[in-house]
Amino acid sequence: MTHNSKRPRRFSAWVALIVALLAAIAAWIVFDPGFGSGRLAMFTPGMSQEEFDRRIRDYLMNNPEVIIQAVQELEARKQRTDLTEAQEALKERADEIFRDFNSPVGGNVQGDVTLVEFFDYNCPYCRKMAPVLIDAEKADPQLRIVFKEFPILGPGSEFAARAALASQRQGRYEAFHHALMGAKEKVNEDSVLAAAAELGLDVERLKADMQDPAIQAAIEQNLALAAALRINGTPGFVIGDQILRGATELNVLQGMISQSRKQK
Repeated sequence: MTHNSKRPRRFSAWVALIVALLAAIAAWIVFDPGFGSGRLAMFTPGMSQEEFDRRIRDYLMNNPEVIIQAVQELEARKQRTDLTEAQEALKERADEIFRDFNSPVGGNVQGDVTLVEFFDYNCPYCRKMAPVLIDAEKADPQLRIVFKEFPILGPGSEFAARAALASQRQGRYEAFHHALMGAKEKVNEDSVLAAAAELGLDVERLKADMQDPAIQAAIEQNLALAAALRINGTPGFVIGDQILRGATELNVLQGMISQSRKQK
């Protein structure tokens, strides 16, 4: 789908949002006691829809701060809802997050604290975080790391994610993962297979294993799980009952790990 073909749909969505917002503002003005009897006097029984619309429009033109307040409140409510729903998903889907059989595990597989990362091999911030996670693992012999392939940046990312999961069957996931994270350019089919060959993987077997529907199912599960956790970009981290969206510093991760360990 081209960029231009998306524009009418996006425009319609914005129009619908604006209409809904204006309707909400109108209801707010009419029914909110805070607006007082003077403002309620603008609306009289038997008023025509045309007159009602005109008075609302005039009021908003003369009081544009009302729109700003409404937008801010709408965003604040959405954030509160997202936070609540993400925390509920974290509790309800803990097995998928922390103990999924199909998710590769690094660090100490029997560790007392688990750090889960959602990542994309073509995400520059994920690449910057790769050495940070290595440092965290080296500094904490009890840290367990779960890798969630989360390819959201195009076909190259999707191919790399499927190849990485397939490399588990040859016992080389972590080495392959670090090789792809260390790439200087965007990864694609050619560079992924070249990295596999350089690591000594059986490339033909890798390509065959990549076609297993279970690998695609694992990726789709990660995509759905990230959506439930409101992780919309990369990288994203889950440690205990904490969700962190975006890149961060080593000391921040270590603080989250420490907090999670104290809660056990």
